Amino acid sequence: MKTKSNAMARPRVVRGALIHYNEIALKGKNRGFFLKQLQNNLLAATRDLGCGPLERLAGRLFLTTSEETSWEVLRQRLSRIFGIANFAPAFTMAPNLELLAQRIEEEVSGRSFRSFRVAARRAFKTFPQTSQQINEMIGARVQRICGARVDLTNPDLTIAIEVLPNEAFVYFEKLLGPGGLPVGTGGTVACLLSGGIDSPVAAYRMMKRGCRIVFVHFHSQPFADRTSQDKAIELVRLLTRCQFTSRLYVVPFGEIQQEVVAHVTGRLRVPVYRRLMLRIAEQIARKEGAQALVTGESLGQVSSQTIENIATIEQVSTLPILRPLIGMDKDEITQQAQQIGSYDVSIIPDQDCCSMFLSRQVATHTTHHEVELAERPLDLDRLTAQAHATAHSIELSFPL
Repeated sequence: MKTKSNAMARPRVVRGALIHYNEIALKGKNRGFFLKQLQNNLLAATRDLGCGPLERLAGRLFLTTSEETSWEVLRQRLSRIFGIANFAPAFTMAPNLELLAQRIEEEVSGRSFRSFRVAARRAFKTFPQTSQQINEMIGARVQRICGARVDLTNPDLTIAIEVLPNEAFVYFEKLLGPGGLPVGTGGTVACLLSGGIDSPVAAYRMMKRGCRIVFVHFHSQPFADRTSQDKAIELVRLLTRCQFTSRLYVVPFGEIQQEVVAHVTGRLRVPVYRRLMLRIAEQIARKEGAQALVTGESLGQVSSQTIENIATIEQVSTLPILRPLIGMDKDEITQQAQQIGSYDVSIIPDQDCCSMFLSRQVATHTTHHEVELAERPLDLDRLTAQAHATAHSIELSFPL
């Protein structure tokens, strides 16, 4: 006995995540490079969830899921992948209006809602029905089986339909992604990570612009405990969820500070500390192929972060220094730290290396000449080489 035609057979439905991007679409001839990196990042972030394949379609990506895929875990992963504007749990099937209507009837029959709307978008004009005709036909079918009213302004349920030449996608909720550009498209930078509130936010914001981060943390052992190091590791572990592999350099700085205390007047110690940190971080950055340094400085937030001090400190670096927080106030930085989940780790009390051996007075309007004179008793090359030689690196990855 012959079977019915394909048009009347039960349609094949594939479930997954429909992913839209925004800023990448503006990249013109370079768009392929950005999309390829976004695809690589998506596969890296979901490699343990039973997902795949990942398809690149017109203006969107579709990541197929399986029965073993936890949507809640996948949702968390996608919400942290830079380059994603929004995403949705969706299903795809043949672009046949009658089959679409039947399937949507099945999908909504088990849902509770008093109002709804249909938002169809015909990406290509080859589909015989217009977007408005799709809205009207699907809307009438849903209203007939559910009795809900149509509300185009504030519905309980939105039935979104995107029609492409060879398939149609349907979803009922749209979730915001983090936006930005895929990590790996903006080069490599080295971030000085203190363990406080500011520097993890600075690293996060540079990742959002496509940069891959190498982390450098200075600690004051043997004059302090391991708390700051443990915090740095935990912060990098958290941020690695956005770039999937990270390297953290942990640099002993206590003995170097002791030499600074012995030779430099108290009010100039902080600029000298920070100039030494930049010298050391630049060596690590060049070893890693990083093209810039990143700090969590915010103008005027503390007495040492004045225009004059910032200019004096940065003059020892031959690499560009990026300061993504420079115009933000503490409330704005704290709010973002809470949003990305770093705040609770950052506020754990520790002995920050810049606060060790600190004088009551800190110079707020230094000059390069003044600090250079203060540094002359120090063997800067030896101290920098010593720190670089005793630093050790820690590798972290996500998922584990």
